[in-house]
Amino acid sequence: MKGGIINTFSTLAFAETTFAILRNEKNIGDVKTLNQRSRANRDIVNNWIAASDLFQLGVENETARGAAVTLLKVTDSDIEDPAVHERIIVKSKQMLGYEGITHSDGSHEKGLDVARYVNAFPGSPGDYRAWIGGIRPQEDISALLENIQFCYLRAKIAVIEELLEAAGESYDSAVVAAADSNTRVDDANRAYKVLVADLIGMVFDADGNADYSEVKAYIESKGGEFHLGPVGDEAALAKGKLHFFYQPELSREDELLAQTSEGQYDAVIAAATFLPAASKFELGGVRIGAGTGNMGSASWGGGNGDGGVAPLMNTPSFNSRATAQTAMKALLKVLPDLQVEKMHELVVAGEFDTGKNLAEYPTTKLEGKRLAVIGYGNIGREVAKLGAAFGMQVTVYAREAHRQWIESEGFTYAATIVEAAKDADVISPHTGLGALNADTGVFSNAGIINAEVFSAMKQGAVLVNYDRGEVVDIDALDAALSSGQISYAAIDADLFKDPASGELSGPMVPYRNIHHKHEGKMELLPHAAADTEHMSRVEGAKQAVDQIYGVIQFAKVTNLKGDLPEGYSNAGAKTVNGVGKVSASSVANLDDAQVQQLSDAAHMMAAYWGAINATQDADRRAALIAEYSEQMVLQSNIYGSVLQQNGLQGPFSK
Repeated sequence: MKGGIINTFSTLAFAETTFAILRNEKNIGDVKTLNQRSRANRDIVNNWIAASDLFQLGVENETARGAAVTLLKVTDSDIEDPAVHERIIVKSKQMLGYEGITHSDGSHEKGLDVARYVNAFPGSPGDYRAWIGGIRPQEDISALLENIQFCYLRAKIAVIEELLEAAGESYDSAVVAAADSNTRVDDANRAYKVLVADLIGMVFDADGNADYSEVKAYIESKGGEFHLGPVGDEAALAKGKLHFFYQPELSREDELLAQTSEGQYDAVIAAATFLPAASKFELGGVRIGAGTGNMGSASWGGGNGDGGVAPLMNTPSFNSRATAQTAMKALLKVLPDLQVEKMHELVVAGEFDTGKNLAEYPTTKLEGKRLAVIGYGNIGREVAKLGAAFGMQVTVYAREAHRQWIESEGFTYAATIVEAAKDADVISPHTGLGALNADTGVFSNAGIINAEVFSAMKQGAVLVNYDRGEVVDIDALDAALSSGQISYAAIDADLFKDPASGELSGPMVPYRNIHHKHEGKMELLPHAAADTEHMSRVEGAKQAVDQIYGVIQFAKVTNLKGDLPEGYSNAGAKTVNGVGKVSASSVANLDDAQVQQLSDAAHMMAAYWGAINATQDADRRAALIAEYSEQMVLQSNIYGSVLQQNGLQGPFSK
């Protein structure tokens, strides 16, 4: 056999062998249906092979081909020596199995888990034997064939490297070359200047000074330099380095433009500071946090990143949990509706008798209440998880593409905001402002929490808006508070004050204008939830520093918002472990012990549930449940805990 592999775990083999017939009949249908699928799958294989320059079918006579397996033969015009051909086939099967392949320079490529579906037996025509038949879903067939092709090509590279080494020739390993894609694009004779326009620490000393030492040390550990105040003598700045100028006191437009309107800084890091359109940063900007509405520079096309020459980025997820937890704190102030302050006063005054007076203060619990979460981004999902932890019935409105993930986490999906709000006790929007309409000057999500939404909720419902002030229709909220349809509104939105005139501006202003009419029914905060937690700010600032380095040194954009400018590559998203979407890299980061834990737990659960599903005799099923359920629950807890600890629950990012 030319490197053939049979690689199947015994537990999984037992489960598949024992329950395969029942499972296939349940999932696919009877034998006739299975045969029909076999023919359809064979057509997919034929079409794929017909379009391939690398493969041919091992059995050319169509009538002689079996339904269960497909024999593949490689016809690589580059390889004329049969011995070299055989070496490639053998090595490719190492990669198709768990072994992987090691290149001659010692670099290693992990194998793929497809060994149980690909083999080659002695004397059979062709190089690969692929198990397909009628059981395999059609969408898996092309993926399987592409995996075979990929492994052949990677093995071909490895064999050619071995031949080159044997001939005494030098080369760059394919693995090393692929990994070394971080080509520096920065200028060693240039000093790069980065403005840090907000606090990068939220712990204060006795004099009220914020501690920036952690981020300063982080910048210096990367070879950068940290400066207090604006750029001074540019000629004195060390070349080939990134220089960060810390000026959190900048706030007003005139102050900012005095230092940025002529491109004095190459890039910027900001949190709450609003950057005017005329501020210039030719190499990009990062917002510490998720929303980028305050990043108004025309360098990247404003807060949505629509056009421009520089990339706009954010650091989503660092403050997601802080925001979600603060939103829950606002809710817990009124639900459960226990009169805490009044009872506290009576207890302190000695005017309360538990046996006699406690019945005068009935309350309800959060468990069973309906929570409508509008938006399934990082913060919305965290709020939904917290609501579920309190036993609330959570409904989430989001785009249809998120439905399977919302439902997989145990939440109810709603196709519209009104549907989510129906009979809800609490509503919490988390959509962000959306795109700005250049003609009207209005954001697409402005006013989406309107009269129709409030009317759909239960009488006396609660609004918690820790998203953006503009997403709520103020007139509708005013009317709902007046009628009692909404009993309480907690709002966290930006508020700005002109130091000269004292004039207030920002999305909080309309809420202030109606507050006097609803004393005791409104709580107003100045967008404090996302921006006042020390750890979130420090870690967000560190990632912002990394993203600035990535853009300047490698032209790689992490957490891109809006359009990708010419000359840059998209490095994808980076979020806090457990917040946001799961990615393939999240799985790849598991260590061997964790993989073993998950594997052991999964095999035990598969065997247990397979046995329960296949056992129709009531007494025998009861005996299995009595004997093995404790282990099943234990392994289920272990499985879920490992997934949670490593951020492997939630929607997946492809």
